[in-house]
Amino acid sequence: MSARGPAGDGPAAIQLSRIMRPDDANIAGNVHGGTILKMIEEAGAIISTRHCNSQSGEPCVAALARVERTDFLSPMCIGDVANVSAEITYTSKHSVEVQVNVLSENILTGAKRMTNRATLWYVPLSLKNVDKVLEVPPIQYAWKELEEEGRKRYEEQKLERLVTKERNGDIIFPVINPEPYTVGCSQSSLIHLVGPSDCTLHGFVHGGVTMKLMDEVAGIVAARHCKTNVVTASVDAINFHEKIKKGCVITISGRMTFTSNKSMEIEVFVDADPFVDEPKERYRAVSAFFTYVSLSKEGKPLPVPQLVVESEDEKRRFEDGKGRYLQTKAKRQVQMQPLTQQ
Repeated sequence: MSARGPAGDGPAAIQLSRIMRPDDANIAGNVHGGTILKMIEEAGAIISTRHCNSQSGEPCVAALARVERTDFLSPMCIGDVANVSAEITYTSKHSVEVQVNVLSENILTGAKRMTNRATLWYVPLSLKNVDKVLEVPPIQYAWKELEEEGRKRYEEQKLERLVTKERNGDIIFPVINPEPYTVGCSQSSLIHLVGPSDCTLHGFVHGGVTMKLMDEVAGIVAARHCKTNVVTASVDAINFHEKIKKGCVITISGRMTFTSNKSMEIEVFVDADPFVDEPKERYRAVSAFFTYVSLSKEGKPLPVPQLVVESEDEKRRFEDGKGRYLQTKAKRQVQMQPLTQQ
């Protein structure tokens, strides 16, 4: 169960729906994970911005600060309708937690299935001064325990954001004539000029736009490594460290960090060059880990070629990725135990 309603008149849960088109999918007809992430963020931005403006005060726009781990439970295909619902589940003094669920609907049969669950954190930024974070109207909770659980999640994500920011100094350099299945063989970068259509009312990039570009790069890395059809299986927490302004040139870089028998982890980060209006040094804006799986033409999982690690840094990143993989696997087994006992 979740919290309900602000203290006063405010937005209830919202739902967005859109049919998946060919340009939303890969060559095998599977909808890009980035397309789903963009819709998730749009729903979160709408409900959190509405909530933060639900009481009289300085107008603001909710900016995405973090997306918790998101699993892609089932693939979505061309012609399916994506139904994205969002609800506010916790508020602190300066942040909003939004829970988003995605259902895929076959409009011919009416069959629906859950494809994604995501938790997003937003902060309200003043329309008059983008560097000013405003206070969030509180919500009312059906039970005191819901508020306590939300506060615990808030403290945990706050700590994780600080830890992630500390390890964000890495840079990806091109490799000449890399060996097959090495990190250098599949690493990829994409350069994008931030235009008006990418931005919020503040003139800063939508979080969903950034996530879509990150997923695109991660997909290229995975496809280069496997040379098969690949799909997004999950995304670890995405941390938005710094805002990206209109006119910036952003470089989205991805590299393979770990492979198991049937999955691969790709580290992706976004660097921004704000040279148009206010020249300053390039900075790290966003970082995340994406997990992909390889599929056959029939949509069945395929074995993943094992990553060949060469340098000490690559070996360290591989072991770190293995740790994340085993931790996620253990959590999933714990979650499945109550179901198998029923």
